[in-house]
Amino acid sequence: MRVGITFDLRSWYLDHGYSMEETAEFDKEETIAALEFGLKRLGFKTVRIGNVFELTASLAAGDRWDLVFNIAEGLYGDGRESVVPALLDQYRIPYVFSGPAVMSLSLNKHLARIAVSSAGVPVSPGKLISAPDEIDDTGLEYPLFVKPVSEGTGKGITAKSKVTNRKQLEKQVLAILVSHNQPALIEEYLPGREFTVGITGSGNTSSAIGGMEVICKDDLPYSVEVKENYQDFVTYTPIPPEFIDECYSVAVRAWNALMAVDGGRVDLRADKKGRICFIEANPLAGLNPVHSDLPILARMNGIEYQELLGNIVNQALMRLNLTK
Repeated sequence: MRVGITFDLRSWYLDHGYSMEETAEFDKEETIAALEFGLKRLGFKTVRIGNVFELTASLAAGDRWDLVFNIAEGLYGDGRESVVPALLDQYRIPYVFSGPAVMSLSLNKHLARIAVSSAGVPVSPGKLISAPDEIDDTGLEYPLFVKPVSEGTGKGITAKSKVTNRKQLEKQVLAILVSHNQPALIEEYLPGREFTVGITGSGNTSSAIGGMEVICKDDLPYSVEVKENYQDFVTYTPIPPEFIDECYSVAVRAWNALMAVDGGRVDLRADKKGRICFIEANPLAGLNPVHSDLPILARMNGIEYQELLGNIVNQALMRLNLTK
């Protein structure tokens, strides 16, 4: 089977004039090389397609693949992670990971909260703010946590994201409205422990493959800067036994509420009563074998990178009714 790989290589965008912040979610060469090597070990013939611009050129030139392994994040708008799967759908080319609707829904944290809470999964009370005059009368209890509604990799989150009064709230909301050109999501701050759980499969085949607790130094938020320098700021530990069942249950229920497929992560945090709440889902989780959360938590639970990759691909093949 000939497998194409779609991805956003950070160096490609930097060479084309994009900034480090714009490319924070994109992958380094070592990630693509590891992914390609792993797919070859699984018996696939691989072709590097590249980003959405390169995919578009390849499709226009008549190139086709039996399956596409898609980790392309995209650049602009809250549908940026949906562009590659939407294009592949139009050409009837099967691919690994979720489709455009799921990618868009999950990236928009406000809509994801609505979908997940409607399935009975706990979320922290929150509100979407699209304009400064909406800051009044939030009906929420301080402290609050403020973040862009449609960013990933901790972008837009800083030590100032946790606010304790109206003045701080207004300042953070305005900063997001201006710097990220998108609404701000405000939520009642979850003061408890933070976890992330890896999921593979879809629907009835969905299962938690493991999880870990995320402990940030000095109670720092899990921001893009902290993630980039996690060796200095973060400790990852196995989920304590007393939390495992609840974390796994909340994560799988949230995953299925969003109708995500094949593999990814669900981030969780405990509220002031100790109840595990959904934060966000990552149906396009990072796959660097050393530094990304999903491979780290998998390895922590006895699943090496090659096995993780094989598990994800096998779930996709089963879902798509394909054989190698």
